[in-house]
Amino acid sequence: MPQDMPPSGGYGPVQYKRNIPARGFRPVYYLLGMHMFMAYGMYKLFYGIREQNELAREKIWGRLHLVPLLQAEEDRDQVRRHYADKAREKELLGSETKVYHSDRFVRPTFAYMPSKVTQ
Repeated sequence: MPQDMPPSGGYGPVQYKRNIPARGFRPVYYLLGMHMFMAYGMYKLFYGIREQNELAREKIWGRLHLVPLLQAEEDRDQVRRHYADKAREKELLGSETKVYHSDRFVRPTFAYMPSKVTQ
């Protein structure tokens, strides 16, 4: 009996690796996408900080321009209170009596007290 011999040209390669198809994108595309995403985030951060600075500057300037108006309102309130005090003094003390020994204006100070003292 003749011995079995390999075919001429030899046997084909033996497939010993798993043949699993590649799923998803190549890693280069993931890296590119990540960098694009980060670049967009940095862009938004840069312009967001710029907008916050602009809003803060606008707020400061708005407050600076309101200071004279608020000061005028406080002065009007002081004058109203001063004339009310003068009228109350005139009603209580008459026109001849002075409360202070000086004609110099003293800026009034107001202290808020409780209306009823409890012990």
